[in-house]
Amino acid sequence: MTFRRRLKNYEPLIAILLFILLFVGYRMFARGSLDFTEAMLDFMAGFFIIFGTFKALKLPKFVEAYRMYDVVAAHSNIYAYIYPFIEVSLGLAFLFRFDIVPVAWITLCLMIINSIGAWHGARDPHIKMCACLGTVFKIPMSYVTLGEDITMAVMAVMVLLAYM
Repeated sequence: MTFRRRLKNYEPLIAILLFILLFVGYRMFARGSLDFTEAMLDFMAGFFIIFGTFKALKLPKFVEAYRMYDVVAAHSNIYAYIYPFIEVSLGLAFLFRFDIVPVAWITLCLMIINSIGAWHGARDPHIKMCACLGTVFKIPMSYVTLGEDITMAVMAVMVLLAYM
């Protein structure tokens, strides 16, 4: 598969990430500040709100796809069903700067769990689709998913260091 074709698989993800970066830029401009921690909080807010919303749009299909590789969802149908709403809640908490330290801890724990599932999912040839944007878009399961989860975990650690 050519690089151009592989890149085409990720166009929705790239577009959403660019949209989130525009949102972060707008918030920085509106604040008149180049505060890196504030930018991270805005990025995390946009990421979780958008990704969680896409997961919730086709909830039963998301649950089916997510349970194939997530270590907690594989054992708990309830967790799989509430996960998109956890993400949206985290995003709203980051957006409104509500209880940042506990929210960052929850984010760190969830992203570590997600990283384990993404690692296994990326290595399993039977798992073809990532549920990171729900099933609205067909994003292939790959190490890109693992990268997203690790990036969010690192950002949660950076927020914890900034607020503690």
